[in-house]
Amino acid sequence: MTRPGTVFRMAAACVTAACLAQPLLAAKPDPAPSYPNKPVRFIVPFVPGAGTDTTARTIAQKLSEAWPHQVVVDNRTGAAGAIGVDLTAKAIPDGYTICLISASSAVNSATNPKLPYDLVKDLQAITQATSLFYVVYHSPVVPVNSIKELIAHAKANAGRVHFGSSGTGGLQHFAGELFNHMSGAGLVHVPYKGTAAVIPAMLAGDVQVGFGTLFGVRPHMASGRLKVLAMSAAKRSPVIPDVPTVAEAGVSGYEVDQWYGVITSSRVPKPIVQKLNAAIVESLKVPDVAKRLAADGSTPVGSSAEQFGAHVKAEIAKWQKLAQALNLVLH
Repeated sequence: MTRPGTVFRMAAACVTAACLAQPLLAAKPDPAPSYPNKPVRFIVPFVPGAGTDTTARTIAQKLSEAWPHQVVVDNRTGAAGAIGVDLTAKAIPDGYTICLISASSAVNSATNPKLPYDLVKDLQAITQATSLFYVVYHSPVVPVNSIKELIAHAKANAGRVHFGSSGTGGLQHFAGELFNHMSGAGLVHVPYKGTAAVIPAMLAGDVQVGFGTLFGVRPHMASGRLKVLAMSAAKRSPVIPDVPTVAEAGVSGYEVDQWYGVITSSRVPKPIVQKLNAAIVESLKVPDVAKRLAADGSTPVGSSAEQFGAHVKAEIAKWQKLAQALNLVLH
């Protein structure tokens, strides 16, 4: 039989333990108010000088000006961007490692079952930074002046009209395959090691058609060495207002967006993600940032984390559907 005094002492001990536990639970600080209190690593999974690199450095500069600590760009290339994304997924989840991805990352996730990460489960969206259209361009050796003429020429010369891309499984590759699928053009894919190799190959006569950013093509437009037929966005751009969209030029429903966005580990606390989102979105509103990004056809977006997360899922589904329709085995 337990004595009354013993019961009282046990109850008092429990109350004391509970009271002591509460301060311990409350003592865990919210990391967001003091964030960032050290430099932030901004991984770019692509080569220096590429559009992703330029965009990341533009954002990093503005964040470094607004914050007491620098945002340092770290180029970690390889495996179509997978190496940099994997580093981000496995980084300490404290918000001090973020990563800039592109639409090619969604293509990679849609077609490569061997990736060491799940882009949706192991990473989380912060914001879509930009939207970036492609242009369909060609060498003057191809005697066409419109998308309809290109399709007709490719069909009449089956197997002899080639399009170059930055590599198998990248967005340029899939932009061309989507064009083939929707138009029946039958352009033959020729992959290269990176975007920078495609235009020299076209100027040398090795390929005749390309899908890429205006930034890379523009230097050769004035001389007439390359010609632009259309652009891949859903509507015309004020940057090249006289150039029609592929959809209005003859391939209804065609749209490809080489978007860029910022992600981090899925384990990073939401308050830090919200703080990152607010800071990056604010940086994209600065007029000189918009001007700099417009140079290669980019338009600032600055979406919410939820909007960007939904967009990534939709893009993965879109490219999975195309790969299945064409029975593309890429890895």
